[in-house]
Amino acid sequence: MKFAKELCISAVASALLSIATVSVAQTISLGAVLPLTGASASVGEDQRRGMELAVEQINANKGVLGQKLQVIVEDSGGTAATALSSARKLVSVNKVPVVIGEFSSGISIPVGEYVVQQGDVHINIGSSSPAVRKIGDGSFSVIGLDDLSAKFAAGDIFAQNLKDVAFIAPNNSYGQGVASEFKRRFEALGGKVSSVVLYSEGQSTYRRELQQMSRSSPQAYVYTAYGQEAATINREAYELGLGKQKWYGIYLTMCTSDTVPQAAQGQEGLEVASIGVGGKSYEQAYRAKYKEAPKSSFGSYAYDGVMVAAAAINKAGSADAARIRAAMKAVVPYNGATGTIAFDDAGQRKEQPYDKVKFDTKVVSR
Repeated sequence: MKFAKELCISAVASALLSIATVSVAQTISLGAVLPLTGASASVGEDQRRGMELAVEQINANKGVLGQKLQVIVEDSGGTAATALSSARKLVSVNKVPVVIGEFSSGISIPVGEYVVQQGDVHINIGSSSPAVRKIGDGSFSVIGLDDLSAKFAAGDIFAQNLKDVAFIAPNNSYGQGVASEFKRRFEALGGKVSSVVLYSEGQSTYRRELQQMSRSSPQAYVYTAYGQEAATINREAYELGLGKQKWYGIYLTMCTSDTVPQAAQGQEGLEVASIGVGGKSYEQAYRAKYKEAPKSSFGSYAYDGVMVAAAAINKAGSADAARIRAAMKAVVPYNGATGTIAFDDAGQRKEQPYDKVKFDTKVVSR
């Protein structure tokens, strides 16, 4: 009797293990590294929501290769060291063939370099530094880089008859890249960037940097900053009376996501655009699920990152990373929520649509 009982238990355990194995086999996993905590947490949560919407839509439409799709999301904490640890877990433990993210260029670049060195595919959904091009073969961007955004911003500001501006950005790969590109583009048009200030991230105050900028008496201030740091910059600029000049934000939703409305009122800028039928459908789905409008424009790029990865897996007929890498170039042009996505020879988005936007009370209007 004892032997029969043990045999029965063993059979049940084997059956449960078999069911679990089938369940795992029926799921294809992607990985993502996002800033769910830290200065860019608001944007990171918006990106997570975008991915969630993509997964729900894909799984409601037969999944990927007839299997369910899941995205395993790890928190970068807003630091490169934590992000790299998260990427290592996704690649070595979870065995994902694709890693999506991060948001900050200074984090996305080392994460992307690690991922492609391991033979996996990296998809950039939020970083725009020109240095992203150097990550290497196997890295793709569904968002345009700052040679495109700087050109748009410089032309938009110059067209407003603003010829002398001061510029502030974080002192990292992203900030250095966009500051350099903007200055080159703006001065080529005949304008003057009288002050460029690159600030250290994570400070409790930026008054010294703001006062340094104001000494050149510019016609306007041009800035780009991550949510919580931008909130401090905007509040202190308001307190110092610098809001009397025009403020122009590069990626305005990122700059104002955590800012009190009074401090950002009237600011103008550019934003990566979600356009076309796909963009409208994304926003409708977002509002229906989360009962509010998207907090940033970056969630739609996370959505497109998952959708393009899923299309590549289907095209490859396999979840093998090498096959997915080859298929990534075969699924474009892809009509996504953010418009038509096509890659250049380096895997970077060829054209990037932008919106001219204005912060009005509690919303960013296009």
